[in-house]
Amino acid sequence: MADTVDGGRRDDEIEASKAPLMEHLIELRQRLIYSVAAFFVMFLMCFAVSKQIYNILLWPFVNVVGPENAKTIYTHLLEKFFVDIKVAMFGAAFLSFPVVALQVYKFVAPGLYKNERAAFRPYLVATPLLFLLGAAIVYFIAMPLLVRFSVGFEQVADGSHAAIELLPKVSEYLSLIMTLIMGFGICFQLPVVLTLLARAGIINSEILITGRRYAFLGIFAVAAVLTPPDAISMIIMALPTCLLYEASIWTVKWVEKKKTAEADEADDD
Repeated sequence: MADTVDGGRRDDEIEASKAPLMEHLIELRQRLIYSVAAFFVMFLMCFAVSKQIYNILLWPFVNVVGPENAKTIYTHLLEKFFVDIKVAMFGAAFLSFPVVALQVYKFVAPGLYKNERAAFRPYLVATPLLFLLGAAIVYFIAMPLLVRFSVGFEQVADGSHAAIELLPKVSEYLSLIMTLIMGFGICFQLPVVLTLLARAGIINSEILITGRRYAFLGIFAVAAVLTPPDAISMIIMALPTCLLYEASIWTVKWVEKKKTAEADEADDD
């Protein structure tokens, strides 16, 4: 009789555990549907204006060489079509990010305490802002410098030399600026990542200070991987990231002081 009762209890516990799991899976599916739908809608919108978006991305090149000298080429029949698709996907990922981030937050938030939700919200704002800062540095600083460097290798035709002109392919230019924007945007998330790790108790300000030289070495190594094979792009990415690392030390110290104050208040209560 006791075995039957115990078996019934175990069955009830299994059924009870299945219910929350199914609820979480249904919630996850719903959030994924919203995220995919947002990306698809943004893709259609961006594809409709892909030419205008590409012209915006071309501005650093046009601004350096001048509109009268700016010329890009494509060398096979469907190259520009595929470029338009990539432009639309890039724009859709960028524009749908707030919706995706909100869906992630809504899925995770019910499992957090009230103070944890309040602490998590600033990162939802900081993440896109830091990404935009990285993209702005690419658009207004890194790409113009890279174009000027490349244009410096052009050669004017004369009696004994052939003309050498910079004629970027539309696909290669898009790949370059997309790689730089994504690389800078990811590297500029360093303060967010380090601050979250500090809140989780995985790192502290002392670890960041003592490991500064190794962190700078790693930053330059990552910059060398994420940027084209030239020193200018690597330095432009690495130097601001090093400054962000220094800023992260101050934010981690602020997190530590806040945690200490909260612990003291809890002890007083």
